[in-house]
Amino acid sequence: MSNQTQIGFIGLGKMGWPMAKRLVEAGYSLHVLEADQGRCAEFVAQVGGVSYANAKALAQASNVIVTILPTSAIVQTVLEGPDGVLAGLQPNTVLVEMSSGVPSITRHLAQQVTEAGGQLVDAPVSGGVPRAKTGELSIMFGGNEELLSTLTPILRCMGQAIEPTGDVGSAHAMKALNNLVSAGGFLIGVEALLIGKRFGLSPEKMVDVLNASTGMNNSTQKKFKQFVLSGKFNSGFGLDLMVKDLSIALGIAHETGTPTPFSALCRELWAASAQLLGPNQDHTAVAKLSERLAGDSLSEPSEPK
Repeated sequence: MSNQTQIGFIGLGKMGWPMAKRLVEAGYSLHVLEADQGRCAEFVAQVGGVSYANAKALAQASNVIVTILPTSAIVQTVLEGPDGVLAGLQPNTVLVEMSSGVPSITRHLAQQVTEAGGQLVDAPVSGGVPRAKTGELSIMFGGNEELLSTLTPILRCMGQAIEPTGDVGSAHAMKALNNLVSAGGFLIGVEALLIGKRFGLSPEKMVDVLNASTGMNNSTQKKFKQFVLSGKFNSGFGLDLMVKDLSIALGIAHETGTPTPFSALCRELWAASAQLLGPNQDHTAVAKLSERLAGDSLSEPSEPK
């Protein structure tokens, strides 16, 4: 697709804003919609694009529509109804669902879009706000190869790694399972740092050693020093969203009849942390649960043994 493609972009949250900005900077014509109309007006003033009062009007002006919203239920609300995307969908429009969604709902929405004369693919992202700003996200893609080829120039503006995962819904399944692995690695890493600190090791030095050894993972590389040991807890991805993604992963496990004792415990620990810490917490703040259980803080200096 050329940069003359009319892109509708729905969702200007922490991830959506920098992703949409990348598209404007690449020269695409952008039509934007956000529940917070003040934020939408701010985006148009600062970045560019045209704002719309409802999803129907945006759909009427677009031939590619990107959605990146908190939940599948919200995506469904945006699509349906007299002012929804489906009411204004132009023939052959492609809807790119980049939220972290529930695979079964995604497949249902794809059927609705097909019946309305368009096509839906799921293309959730991984990498967080920093990589959204630089256009270095990892994008998982569920849909046919022809559509992937057509959409690649647009996706390349937002991400460098594009991984096809299969049919529609498969990318949302993969995203939830990716976050399950990430969440497990984070928790075990925090516990290891607390054990080491009690023993007398420096948490900072432990992170260095882990990153040069087999214990390395995304959290040791990009989260522990930056957001936990610093005490900032401001990565830009919400704790509530991580719990949602873990719940999706466990739902897939249930649907497939897969025993998941460790995954279930992992999800319960993250959910307990969300209950303990309250709303509007960054996902890296889950470390506070382990810290409270240990009666220690990783952001405070170690006491020599």
